[in-house]
Amino acid sequence: MIQAKNRNRLPLPQPATVHIRRSYAESRFGQIHVWTAYPSGGGFDERTPLLCLHHAGGSGRFFAPMLRELGTDRSVYAVDLPGHGTSDAPSAKSSLADLTSAVGDFLDSLRLRTVDVFGYQLGAVVSAELAIARAQQVRRLMLWGVPGYAAQDRVAVLAQPMREDGSDVIEDWRRALENRGPGTSVAAVADDFSDRLRAGSVGARAAAAVADYPASERLPLVRQQSLVMRLKDEFWDHAPRARASLSNSSMLDLSEYGQGFISAAPQRFAAVAREFLDR
Repeated sequence: MIQAKNRNRLPLPQPATVHIRRSYAESRFGQIHVWTAYPSGGGFDERTPLLCLHHAGGSGRFFAPMLRELGTDRSVYAVDLPGHGTSDAPSAKSSLADLTSAVGDFLDSLRLRTVDVFGYQLGAVVSAELAIARAQQVRRLMLWGVPGYAAQDRVAVLAQPMREDGSDVIEDWRRALENRGPGTSVAAVADDFSDRLRAGSVGARAAAAVADYPASERLPLVRQQSLVMRLKDEFWDHAPRARASLSNSSMLDLSEYGQGFISAAPQRFAAVAREFLDR
């Protein structure tokens, strides 16, 4: 009788296997490097794919800690923007519109009909522009670090020249350590810092473009449902302004976290993403 009961039991569902891969795709500036996570189900029951876009001087590696968390039921693509990470660099005269078009090239290469997009700082700006340009393709937006600089603050952000003795690098490193959020390891700060050094002048130009971004003019053109994440970092005061400029948005206060949130608490980030993207 016990054997009969055992035979009638259904097998327990097995946890999804998440595959992490790195590859390249083509864009108008050459090759774009991408970190990809996808579940083992073959794509038939996956949720909307998520595209992740990093900050100026960063790379797709910024999102690596959470790829396995979110990749159980959807494909996640974390690209190195042109001139960042190991992606080919754009021309010196490239603009935010050019970066957005290059990301569009990447989406076209995957033939994705619909995507959700998460952007951090520079990535948030590119995400907004992508949503404006591809309103039918971009479904929802998650934004962290949307810039909204006043004129006097913009000057302060841009006034950071390179010095031959490297003292500016030392100051940047100390600043990065001082500004790291709760739970962020020195190793995570070092990974991000090395990406910034590698991006060099391309990252500096991208940071300048972020500082100059006319958020109050462009964000009202975004019609998709959007979530503005507010963390205890340099963009804490910018988040309410971004929320006010977006016509279809909400804001989530995550004041217990700061810079390095994703590396410090990938499961918490994944929970926030699922709550917004899957409802």
